[in-house]
Amino acid sequence: MNKYWFYVLLASSFEVYWVSGLKHSESFVEWSLTIGAIVITFFLLPQTAKHLPIGTVYAVFAGLGTVGTVLVEVIVYGEPFIPLKAVLIGTLLIGVIGLKKVSSEPVESEGVA
Repeated sequence: MNKYWFYVLLASSFEVYWVSGLKHSESFVEWSLTIGAIVITFFLLPQTAKHLPIGTVYAVFAGLGTVGTVLVEVIVYGEPFIPLKAVLIGTLLIGVIGLKKVSSEPVESEGVA
């Protein structure tokens, strides 16, 4: 996996944190961490767009963020587990993996800024 796909994965992880933080933050420290996660997410994501197909990057980012957020809400915050929701999230995850597999990574040309 090249480093830019790692950045997408990392940005998705921070997205899960800040989305949950928007709902559950109560203290100054929690809000500060939530804002920090937003900043990191929106720093990493544009870095990937310079080197990977943006449509695929966004689909993978949003899909992983959605799956992660649902899992965190069920596991950490006790949201009820609904089997149909799990099937739909699984379908989304299959689509995200499929997009990643079929996307071609552009070759970076040397000397171009």
